[in-house]
Amino acid sequence: MTGDPLPDPFAGQPDWAPRPPRPVVIVPAADRIDLRGRRVLVGLPGHGWRSDLRADERVVQNSRTYVPVIPEHEWYRAESEQIEVFAPLVPADRVWVEIPGERPDTSPPGRADVLARLVSLDAPAHPDPVPVVDADAVSGRRVVQVVDGEERRDLRAVTEVYSGTDGDICVRVTAELEWYRWAWSGQPPTTLEVPVHLLWIE
Repeated sequence: MTGDPLPDPFAGQPDWAPRPPRPVVIVPAADRIDLRGRRVLVGLPGHGWRSDLRADERVVQNSRTYVPVIPEHEWYRAESEQIEVFAPLVPADRVWVEIPGERPDTSPPGRADVLARLVSLDAPAHPDPVPVVDADAVSGRRVVQVVDGEERRDLRAVTEVYSGTDGDICVRVTAELEWYRWAWSGQPPTTLEVPVHLLWIE
């Protein structure tokens, strides 16, 4: 017996607009995944979480597993300039890893639906991608650009929404490495003008 087909959650979306990027999901660092360079969160259930961190590979000391965790700006500087930076060792059971998940089957709840956005304090959570056009503020935020179904991550917005030279509504973005280099060296980043319908806040 067959039922009615399930509704397409993106049926009302214009043909020229790409589908949203995959959401970020949070998994324990104890899972067997490579950690080097991954964006991670640290914290304690019931207390809270700290983000904007990068991890190196696990180390074992006295039969306990730790994860070297570095503030994201220090990670980029160390990788770019090939320098050593101090990386505190955090017990692996206090570290969670961000990875791209599966594309949602339904549209995310609206921002007004606060009950649908409640999370458990047992583990960190991450909001679904939000179209830049729906965001209150963009500059400095992590963004994902979707072009022909391909996701470009590790980007930062460097402007708010503005009217571009061709009349498109746009945001200028830069690679995260250049975003952080701007802070430690004062060197302005190379930026790219991107129409807002191709951008989501991650």
